[in-house]
Amino acid sequence: MKSQNAFTVNAEPGNASNNNLMIVHESNRKFVIENCTTSDADSILALYDAATSLQTQKNSVVWPTFEKTFIEKEISEGRQWKLMADGEIACNWAITFNDNEIWAERDKNDSIYIHRIATSPSHRGNRFIDEIVDWARTYARSKGRQYVRLDTLGNNTRLIQHYTSAGFKFLGIFRLHNTQGLPNHYQREPNCCLFEMPINEKIN
Repeated sequence: MKSQNAFTVNAEPGNASNNNLMIVHESNRKFVIENCTTSDADSILALYDAATSLQTQKNSVVWPTFEKTFIEKEISEGRQWKLMADGEIACNWAITFNDNEIWAERDKNDSIYIHRIATSPSHRGNRFIDEIVDWARTYARSKGRQYVRLDTLGNNTRLIQHYTSAGFKFLGIFRLHNTQGLPNHYQREPNCCLFEMPINEKIN
């Protein structure tokens, strides 16, 4: 059973950026979801290293190496988020508000897109995807968006089941053609699974 969650949405003091609303999410599992800060960049890269090690072990598509400056730019734009548990980053992800290279004509400025969910090895198995979904629906609604979307590369049946069990609709596997502006694992594996969740649709 999913936990009962409470959200508060507050604009960060003195920050006029429309993307930098801070959402604090506390559940009965004592999690807090908030924007990352520049001091988190090294921790995020360490999570990416752990994720790529797991991807290699499972013979799935492996993320490329991301530069620290790339992560810092996403942080400065308010697009890197973290789930805090026991005083540390238990899970991290990035978002974007447009994703034309992947979603093509479906990208109509009506969604938030989740990328690079990375969980700390010491916190794996906690189904943080449920917490992320609850947060993302609230955040998308605060931005006037209609959908939460994400993608994964290759025919990864385990991830397909994982995301659909969290309430996402699996739209199918699509071959990407405009990948020049994407990280290079999209060039290595152009077959992309797309997932979508309307924010006002009840999750079973």
